[in-house]
Amino acid sequence: MRHLLSTRELTRDEAVALLDIAEDMAAVQQREVKKLPTLRGKTVVNLFFEDSTRTRISFEAAAKRLSADVINFSAKGSSVSKGESLKDTAQTLQAMGADGVVIRHHASGAPYTLATSGWIDAGVVNAGDGTHEHPTQALLDAFTMRSRLHGTASRGKGLDGVRVVIVGDILHSRVARSNVWLLATLGADVTLVAPPTLVPVDTTGWPASVVYDLDDALAGSPDVVMMLRIQAERMHGAFFPNSREYARTWGLDDARFSQLPTTTMVMHPGPMNRGLEISALAADSAQSTVREQVANGVSVRMAALYLLLSGERGEA
Repeated sequence: MRHLLSTRELTRDEAVALLDIAEDMAAVQQREVKKLPTLRGKTVVNLFFEDSTRTRISFEAAAKRLSADVINFSAKGSSVSKGESLKDTAQTLQAMGADGVVIRHHASGAPYTLATSGWIDAGVVNAGDGTHEHPTQALLDAFTMRSRLHGTASRGKGLDGVRVVIVGDILHSRVARSNVWLLATLGADVTLVAPPTLVPVDTTGWPASVVYDLDDALAGSPDVVMMLRIQAERMHGAFFPNSREYARTWGLDDARFSQLPTTTMVMHPGPMNRGLEISALAADSAQSTVREQVANGVSVRMAALYLLLSGERGEA
């Protein structure tokens, strides 16, 4: 694996192998000494052109636990805010000897450009680009589902036959896009639920069904319900009447949550808008995997960095 840019490119075998390595990394997190010497001498740059807390910290923790040197680069207050291009920034990182670049960018396709431009030799991990993809989030979501469903017998398994309902702002969600492709590759049955205004214009090529009634979708007793954050910062128009109307029609409120089987997992990529897309009762319940997802994010990102940077890249 040379780069990790999209879940759409991953084969089932590649995805399962990455999740299996994440199992090993998760075991390391249970030890008193949580570090491995695997990436000693390697330099990982966190190149964030968009604000992020949990993703950046998760990647930083993952790299440090693999003994890599970490450089955090924030576009705000840097030469980027003075007009430096992505090419100039990449060439600066190349001169510094970066082995891996974790990039989050407001423009869809920026990680692909960085990886294929020839500006830099480093392995590139997409940490979220515009409304395109967020592959490591989908991988940690799949890892969380697999762990809850199969426990210690997870290794080598996919998510065959698992029914997943993804609810909310599909239009602006890179998490939803990455999850649709990865979950389908792993054998899951995916249903998207959203207001018609928050569904992309053309989803005909997506391996998922699209419905607009949340109660109908939940009536099928899904194995997983994933609530998405309403991304107000990306909305430049009125996509629904008001927050109260949205919460009543498409939110996982107390009443809807109480109707779910006790075995149904409740997921959210965070940060959560409590009371809008998810109630406090659902978010804090034993069925919620929100905290597990954060912990699993470090293990999955350790696995991704290990595959990209250990040994000779391209042969890992």
